[in-house]
Amino acid sequence: MRDKRNLKVEIINNEFLTDVIDGLNQKPKTLKPKYFYDNRGAELFTEICKTPEYYPTRTEIEILKLNAKDIASEIGDNVALIEYGSGALEKIQILLNVLENPAGIIPVDISKDQLIEATAELQTMYPDLKIIPIPADFTKPISIPKLSPAPANRVAFFPGSTIGNFEPNLAISFLQGVTDTIGPGGLLLIGFDLKKQTETLVAAYDDKAGITETFNKNILHRINTELGGNFDIQSFKHIARYNEKEGRIEMHLESQTNQSVSIKNTVFQFMEKETIHTENCYKFTETDFKVLASKAGLSPVKAWNDNRRYFAVMLLRAS
Repeated sequence: MRDKRNLKVEIINNEFLTDVIDGLNQKPKTLKPKYFYDNRGAELFTEICKTPEYYPTRTEIEILKLNAKDIASEIGDNVALIEYGSGALEKIQILLNVLENPAGIIPVDISKDQLIEATAELQTMYPDLKIIPIPADFTKPISIPKLSPAPANRVAFFPGSTIGNFEPNLAISFLQGVTDTIGPGGLLLIGFDLKKQTETLVAAYDDKAGITETFNKNILHRINTELGGNFDIQSFKHIARYNEKEGRIEMHLESQTNQSVSIKNTVFQFMEKETIHTENCYKFTETDFKVLASKAGLSPVKAWNDNRRYFAVMLLRAS
């Protein structure tokens, strides 16, 4: 009998392979940003968040800390927290420290090892808290377990401006899924990055230490190690630029020469200066985001900002 764990890994790798082949056959070539996040990618992103240029994480944390009691008052008592893309579970602690009798937390993250480690650490800090981790790709439909006894409300928490990584139509679809999960009257607390000077935006995705470059190239490293690819990683250059028309930062990997790359039995040709588009990070005004959210059945309750208005945290209710 085949080991179920090996079968699961095989299924994941087959999906990864299919997505890579499909993406590199497109014009222009693309790769899905969710494949940044193996264990190494998750560690690299944690390092990015510490760089001087990457303001979103520390700004969002500042907003949450300064307004924690107000946010808790709006959320209410005895709620079930569902965190999408929970990572190291650091931001949720800001809420846990001020919420009255939270019913439990359901963290969802694609990086299984990090999720298990972070959950275990959180449990030692809050020994009486019910925690049900779900290692899953939250961009796809997932089943969220019900807590018993039933909480007063469900509150989805989606920090980190990750909503900006979705194309607008997919962002609406994702938010509609969240709306279905939390149900009528349920709440969504979400962080998103605001539009600002181009220089500030680009620097956040092209730090001087080169950590974001390593993070971007990690997707090529994964293809080589997991799918048998033969990318010469050093012959690709990290590019970050702001597309003002679309209102988004774009990350690319630019081929520095004419070259061919093989993955399994498929060969891909790259021209010099041709890029692989690896990620979009959309930026919003608060009005932009309210319009987007309304299309998913979400109405704004309240929003909080930092003094520079670099970032916003918004609470919305499912109608």
